[in-house]
Amino acid sequence: MQGRQQSVMVTGAAGHLGRAVAAAFAAQGARLALVDRDQAALDAAFGGASATAGEALLLAADLLDDAQIGAAVERAAQRNGRIDALCHLAGGFRMGEAVHETSDANWNFLFDINTRTLRNVARAVVPRMLAQGGGRIVTVGAASAARGLAQMGAYTAAKSAAIRLTEAMSAELRERNINVNCVLPTIIDTPENRAAMPDADPARWVAPAALADVIVFLCSDAARAVHGAALPVAGLS
Repeated sequence: MQGRQQSVMVTGAAGHLGRAVAAAFAAQGARLALVDRDQAALDAAFGGASATAGEALLLAADLLDDAQIGAAVERAAQRNGRIDALCHLAGGFRMGEAVHETSDANWNFLFDINTRTLRNVARAVVPRMLAQGGGRIVTVGAASAARGLAQMGAYTAAKSAAIRLTEAMSAELRERNINVNCVLPTIIDTPENRAAMPDADPARWVAPAALADVIVFLCSDAARAVHGAALPVAGLS
């Protein structure tokens, strides 16, 4: 990819981290395909794709729907020619019950949004990367997934599964010139987290722009020798 304009797909693009990642890639002149479930959220986040993401392609798709994912990937590839990098940021957090009280609704929500979306997007994007001769994939795990935590059993299990999927993909694809890695943030400094934890010091958390810099690095030629890493991004926490 050195010396060539990078073509990047970002899922979960309308979120705080997605906007930061889009801005970081746009600053480097990348061609962007920005995916989120809701078109209105994409339009609100990117103001018609002009403010932070240049001439980005905004794509609404439900990542639990293979047909919608396939259509989004097809449009991105047709418009930008390739998909050099996939930043799969889609995911979610929800406090839950004790393990023995865990509802099907919470279990399914957390595994769908954190693991099934990854599998679905990989099924659509990886064959294109193989056909074009390589690429970069970055996923988002969680530092908290290193161990089980009370009332977070389903979440930590789902994020741990996402990390294991990332490692498995790396083992499968590294010989095919596809680098697959993930970042493990602690608490990300967002308005929602500030509201939920008003007594905490957000200066100790991870700023979205700082996490975006790490993701951009993992998609760069500078990280060409990095495979299967689960990289902690902890700020001061």
